[in-house]
Amino acid sequence: MNKFNRRTVLKIAGGVTAALATPAVLRAQEAYPSRPINMVVPFDTGGYNDRLARAFAPFLQETIGQPIVIVNRGGAGAMLGHTYFMQQPDDGYTILCTSAAPYIPLNILTQNAQFKIDDFSMINLPSRDYTLMATSADSEIENIEQVIEQLQADAGALSIGIQPASADLVNVMLFADANGIDRAGLRLVTFDGGGPARNATAGGVVDIGMVGGQGFIPLASKVRPLVVFDDAPRDGWDAPVITDLSGPDAQFVSGSQRGWAVHSTFIEKHPDRYATLLNAIEQTSKDPKVIESLKGQKLATDWFGPDVSNKALVNTGKVMEQHVELLKGT
Repeated sequence: MNKFNRRTVLKIAGGVTAALATPAVLRAQEAYPSRPINMVVPFDTGGYNDRLARAFAPFLQETIGQPIVIVNRGGAGAMLGHTYFMQQPDDGYTILCTSAAPYIPLNILTQNAQFKIDDFSMINLPSRDYTLMATSADSEIENIEQVIEQLQADAGALSIGIQPASADLVNVMLFADANGIDRAGLRLVTFDGGGPARNATAGGVVDIGMVGGQGFIPLASKVRPLVVFDDAPRDGWDAPVITDLSGPDAQFVSGSQRGWAVHSTFIEKHPDRYATLLNAIEQTSKDPKVIESLKGQKLATDWFGPDVSNKALVNTGKVMEQHVELLKGT
């Protein structure tokens, strides 16, 4: 049975609509927030989500009138942080900044998570990432053709930095299959987080890395892009896209969709508080000074809203489910 179906989308969207429809007079009955709000990041410091949370939080606390406290709970491919978040009260005083896709579906599909995708409700996922294969700027590897040639001759010839149970992992396996490379012989070096994997790539600790491309942007001068796993150029990388390399039918999985989420039950229990939080995050996201600040730090601040963000998560979950055997088998 498909875990990420239309009913899930409608359930989430319905909760959002109900919250927004709550009369203003009722929403004003209880002061919220009256104390600091925790923002859980299910990754260690230094990665994209951590940087996004820390860049956005000062502006959000200005809007909402209470301090935002960043709480890092990294480990096990976001499983520990997502579990920790779900264990917190659903009262609006704990929100989540995460790579909702692919990590929530992956926790469910490959790690026997005790939560479901519709236990989370996305407020906004401004960052829509993609896998970038890159090497150090000082590497002897000049282009993707060299990578393919070396891996075809010996699948273990190059070390590949990657996060376990990730969209990037699916992409490296699909890339191997498309180019006649023995996936079982690949020499994968795993890192618990995008930041460490990117730093290892830029520093030449691994020969090549396959990690979310947006997080590589601050390291652009230290890496050489090799291929973008998308069907169109992204962020000015001077590298072919996978559909140019392997043809228009090339298989690949979209990368991380990052941003803010709450407990779905929070919407049902406290629609007045939810409306306040939703309005604060939307207002902050659209503030010109916030946009300028985050863009200067190579971070996304686009406003898509709950409906679009929840549908994007559910659709990515469906794609991940199609490739679950790849994830479970490596």
